[in-house]
This record gives sequence, C-alpha cells and structure tokens, in this order.
Amino acid sequence: MRFCFNLFKMKNSMKKFNEFILEKDIKNPPTINLLEKLYGLGFNFLIHTHPPLRTVEEAKKYRRTTHGGNAKNLFLRDKKKNNFLITVDENQPIDLKSLANLICSDRLSFASPKRLLEFLGVLPGAVSPLALINDTKNNVSFFIDENLIKEEKINFHPLINNLTITIDTKDFSKFLDSIQHSAKYLKFE
Repeated sequence: MRFCFNLFKMKNSMKKFNEFILEKDIKNPPTINLLEKLYGLGFNFLIHTHPPLRTVEEAKKYRRTTHGGNAKNLFLRDKKKNNFLITVDENQPIDLKSLANLICSDRLSFASPKRLLEFLGVLPGAVSPLALINDTKNNVSFFIDENLIKEEKINFHPLINNLTITIDTKDFSKFLDSIQHSAKYLKFE
C-alpha cells in the first residue's frame, strides 16, 4: 500500500489484508469471504478496526481524517416490495419523496431488519454496497451518488460495523462487475 493514515481516534489499527488476516480472529465467515474475494481480485484496500458504528454521526465522532469518500447507505423498499440500496456521500441530505422520483419509484420506506438480513445478509448499521455480494439473485437495485463515485477511494463497512475498508473506486467498480451487479448513478442538485 502506498499510504497510511489514522481513520479513527479510538484504538484503531489499519492493516493490509495479509497482515490483518494473520492477526485477527474474526467470527464472521461472510466478512472473511468478502475480504478474501477482494484480495483475490488483486484490489488495493486497507482495513480499519474500530468500535461498532451504526450511523454516520457515530463515525464522524471517531474519525480524525479520511482518505476518500465516506458513504451513507440506505436499504429501502417501495410499495411494490422492490428493494433498493442507495449509497450517497455521508453529507448528502435525503428526502425519500424526492428520491423516489429520482429513481423512478414510488412511496419509499426503510426496509425492515428482517428484509435487510434476507436480501443483503447484514444487520442494521452494517449496510454497504459490499453486501451486494449476498444478493446472488439480483433482487436489489443499486444506486450510487455520482459525486461519491468520483472520489479516488471510498470507505465502506465490509458486512460488519466494527471494520471499515478503504478501497480504490476503480476496484469497487470491478467488484460490482465480479458479482454481476451494476450501479445506477444519482445526480443530486
């Protein structure tokens, strides 16, 4: 890796995958599988450990500096029970009525934790586009803020909320291709 930085104020370690995997006893096989897939695809990414963070506000309290974009992720459904994963810059305000028009849907609401687990295999607080690896039937439409995707690097939780990875945006796009998912781009005014 070409850079180092401290992402969180509290006890935090930042590691490359091969260093991290030797030292950590993660009891979350899906996270290990995801990290192994990213590493196996030859991607550059760093892993940051931190206390469990469920919201953007919590993450901002611990974060010192960042390299790349920080995401806010919403798992939504519409009245026809279509599923949507919306990933935007953490500071982008979201109005569900306006968003419904933007994505050509109607009456959006937050999906239940049960639905989140069923379709993305994660719990509330760990929502991220990396969870699309669990949507093998493509039941979730993915939308991403075009301003966020313009960043050189992006930060996401890798299926659990006590880790964050920093990944090159170009590698994130390749990841989506590798799991046969596509992104639709959102342009906010």
